[in-house]
Amino acid sequence: MNLILVLPLIVPLATAILTVLAGRWRWAQRWLSALGAAALLAAALALLEFVRREGIQVAYIGNWPAPYGITLAADLFSAIMLVLAGLMGLAVAVYSLASMDPARERFGYYPLLHILLMGVCGAFLTGDIFNLYVWFEVMLVSSFVLVALGGERAQLEGAIKYVTLNLMSSALFLAAVGSLYGVAGTLNMADLAVQLHQVAQPGLVTTLSILFLVAFGIKSAIFPLFFWLPASYHTPPVAVSAIFAGLLTKVGVYALIRVFTLLFVQDVAFTHTLILILAGLTMVTGVLGAVAQNSFRRILSFHIVSQIGYMIMGLGLFTPLALAGSVFYIAHHIIVKTNLFLISGVTQRLGGSDYLKKLGGFYAAYPGLGVLFLIPALSLAGIPPLSGFWAKLTLIVAGLDTGQYAIVAVALGVSLLTLFSMTKIWGEVFWKPAPARAALPASQVGLAGMILPIAVLALLTLSIGLLAEPLLALSTAAAEQLLNPAAYIQTVLGGR
Repeated sequence: MNLILVLPLIVPLATAILTVLAGRWRWAQRWLSALGAAALLAAALALLEFVRREGIQVAYIGNWPAPYGITLAADLFSAIMLVLAGLMGLAVAVYSLASMDPARERFGYYPLLHILLMGVCGAFLTGDIFNLYVWFEVMLVSSFVLVALGGERAQLEGAIKYVTLNLMSSALFLAAVGSLYGVAGTLNMADLAVQLHQVAQPGLVTTLSILFLVAFGIKSAIFPLFFWLPASYHTPPVAVSAIFAGLLTKVGVYALIRVFTLLFVQDVAFTHTLILILAGLTMVTGVLGAVAQNSFRRILSFHIVSQIGYMIMGLGLFTPLALAGSVFYIAHHIIVKTNLFLISGVTQRLGGSDYLKKLGGFYAAYPGLGVLFLIPALSLAGIPPLSGFWAKLTLIVAGLDTGQYAIVAVALGVSLLTLFSMTKIWGEVFWKPAPARAALPASQVGLAGMILPIAVLALLTLSIGLLAEPLLALSTAAAEQLLNPAAYIQTVLGGR
């Protein structure tokens, strides 16, 4: 068995077990969590380099060959996603050392965080559609507990909405998997790619593709299935919101891209045009929701929805450049959005509130924090030379190349509204004078530990923007693999 493929699953599982065993020693839990997250990032980077040099990698659990046994497979796209998961896990683990309260730490925050990371990594690595469902459930069960951990009233309200909608999505996903097995007689994704082309009723395959589009659409928060996200992501502690914002919806986007490039390509004119329409509607509704909000984290939550539209825009266009833009955009957005949520935690710690009207004066008091906010905020809006500019430029050029001028106009208009909502946060939180309030003095305990991952992620955003070519080249290679899945199929099936 290829050990390097299994490490991104073993490392977070071992970390979760060790943090449970160290439950009596809070300091041990904290540092085991940070070290485990660093080890996960190292394992993911090693796997990415190995896949880049040696090509697509596959492992058969129990030495049962595909399509009969459980298969793990890593191409460039899944390896890139694993690196991003490891990076966000490390950033949030370090941030949690300074921000997480002792009560939640005692009730299992660190083991739950690493079980969630294991579920995310499993979803990126699995080569089987049923095991994709299993890894989704591992991820979601831990996220259900994390979103409610602490039992605050706002948390429980958000948790009920989050759990209800995601359970409905999981039930629909499982029903779609069962129907797919009834049609094709297999659940291995490489084998499905072969068998679905031989189905006598292509309309049945298209119907199944819509079931998967709805199931993954709920999990990735596309229009009109997104309303659970802004109702829940602002309620848990900021570290939890940040890891959710960075990774959870992106697992849904990953699944959409995987199945609509590998499995459901029989009726591209219908399915991918529908995805393109949904991308435009997702952009518009998400950004309009953000413009209407007055809470820092609710604005960011609606922007998650809006930015999902850009990620699936490349899938809808379905060209090599467009898919490269989607991969680049996912990488950019995971880093930027996680960082913005982490910054919102610092402003809440210092200002005592998440509402814009109750905050102010941060640039005068903390100019460095203002600069750290501007970098991801302007990148989210697509201002050059930051990472978001290159991601959006790639998608817009791909749209112009295919003559899809309507989606290009929507993407440009949404970028302007994104800039408007980011300047709204800047004006209210950083630029205006601090409001007079009779509040407790701002707590600065552990502030340096919260700023460290923010600064690293901001530096990474700058680096991607100024040195975009390596990531764009990697994204282009990943897109070529996605659009030409013969190598993936042959590697997984071993020539069968």
